[in-house]
Amino acid sequence: MAVKEQVKTTFKPLRDRIFVEYLEDDAEKSAGGIYIPETAKEKSQKGTVRAIGPDVTLVKVGDSVLCERYGGNKVKLDDVEYVVMKEEEVLGLFD
Repeated sequence: MAVKEQVKTTFKPLRDRIFVEYLEDDAEKSAGGIYIPETAKEKSQKGTVRAIGPDVTLVKVGDSVLCERYGGNKVKLDDVEYVVMKEEEVLGLFD
C-alpha cells in the first residue's frame, strides 16, 4: 500500500524580508476565572525566523525574535500562519 506524502510549501523571501512563524499565544487566567489572551495584554509577538532574504544581515534562520504584532503581511501555508516582514520591523532577538 502506497503512503501519500504531505507536500510542504517552501517560501524564499526577497531583499530584506524575513519569514517568521509566530509562536502560539498562551492564555492566562485572571483571578475571576476569565481567560486573558496574549493579544489583549501586549502589542508585540514572539516568533521564529524560518527563512531570510539575501539582504538580511542581523537575523538568521532559527532565531527567536520579538516583532510588532500587527507588522508585516500575514500568510498561511500548509495550515500554518506566518508573517513576512522587513528586517527593520524586528524589535529584538532572544538568547
